[in-house]
Amino acid sequence: MKTHILNTPIRDEDLEKIEIGDIVYLNGALITARDQAHHRLVKLGRKLPVDLNRKAILHAGPIMVPAEDVKSGWKVASIGPTTSMRMELFEKEFIEETGVKLIIGKGGMGEGTKAALQKYKQVYVQACPGCAVVLAAGIVGTKEPHWFEHGMPEAMWPLQAKHFGPFLVTMDSHGNSRYDKVRDYAQKVEKEILATK
Repeated sequence: MKTHILNTPIRDEDLEKIEIGDIVYLNGALITARDQAHHRLVKLGRKLPVDLNRKAILHAGPIMVPAEDVKSGWKVASIGPTTSMRMELFEKEFIEETGVKLIIGKGGMGEGTKAALQKYKQVYVQACPGCAVVLAAGIVGTKEPHWFEHGMPEAMWPLQAKHFGPFLVTMDSHGNSRYDKVRDYAQKVEKEILATK
């Protein structure tokens, strides 16, 4: 297990060194993008209001609070991951169209995403569920949200990250998935248990 610090714009050569089981921290541009962002881009063909090329997205609906002491007028109170599999239907095309390099989420993704990660040199990392307040400490800046008409969770929030993490690499750019390994092991154990009955 190795620890990597990624800085945006993220380079392919940095991602090629990363393997499942490694730990990642992020510095730089980060944008929240969950159901509505994926649906609008892929299904409706709407252009995104931000450039995601070589940046990172977070499958999350942050809790933002008004703040007078910052330019944007917002501060992050809590920023926990949401279930990434909901985006699986659109993630492959989302990756192809945006050039995003790091996807931060919860619970893993499927075969379409795994193939796109390998083809386009991206990495999926798992944020620890239940640590939303701790993760918020890694966000040092915010900008005005895009598509706020969908509500706070579904808006796209441009954020600035500093030592944001830690995140566990669960799908790498080499076609490896920790979720495949867990599934295969569980099926093996299941067969062994059933064979003893």
